[in-house]
Amino acid sequence: MRYTVIDFETANSKRSSACALGIAVVEDNRVVESFAYLIKPKDMYFASMNIGIHGIYPEDVENQPEFDVLYENVFKKYIENQLVLAHNASFDFSVLRACLTEYGIDFPTCDYLCTVKVAQKMWPNLARHSLDVVSKYLGYDFKHHDAYDDACACANIMIQTSSALRSDPYEVAEHFNIKVGKLFKNGYKACSSKRF
Repeated sequence: MRYTVIDFETANSKRSSACALGIAVVEDNRVVESFAYLIKPKDMYFASMNIGIHGIYPEDVENQPEFDVLYENVFKKYIENQLVLAHNASFDFSVLRACLTEYGIDFPTCDYLCTVKVAQKMWPNLARHSLDVVSKYLGYDFKHHDAYDDACACANIMIQTSSALRSDPYEVAEHFNIKVGKLFKNGYKACSSKRF
């Protein structure tokens, strides 16, 4: 099975301020493509708190494409009619929706799944299920809040879960009673689950 994993970083507290996107494509339980792009937000305000988290400055993105160009030329084909995963998908999909809305672009049709919810079910004894905590538990070394590394770390969580359960992501969701989220032209349905 083939699916896409994404991670956004934002320039400020506005969800439409995406400044980086990481993508990892998984097929047959291994990453077959992975890359990242810097994005020039329409509003070039970078909050110091966000810079402190991801280390991206305005000058790093001033010559990069805005979201609409990146979406049409690259990103759209990786999410349209695909299963898309993210760690804390409610955040990444709120960024995606806000950016699409900012540029007047129709939402694509796709399913999505949150690996935080998967990790909570798979490893319930962990104190937290943030990307760094789960990755450390799995022995996966990465640079946190780097869009490329975060997407690959998120992919690793599903790869490890799928391998352990011998199930694809849809079967993992069904096994753990996680409702797969959906994005469609006029809205979305959130990915949800009961904690216990």
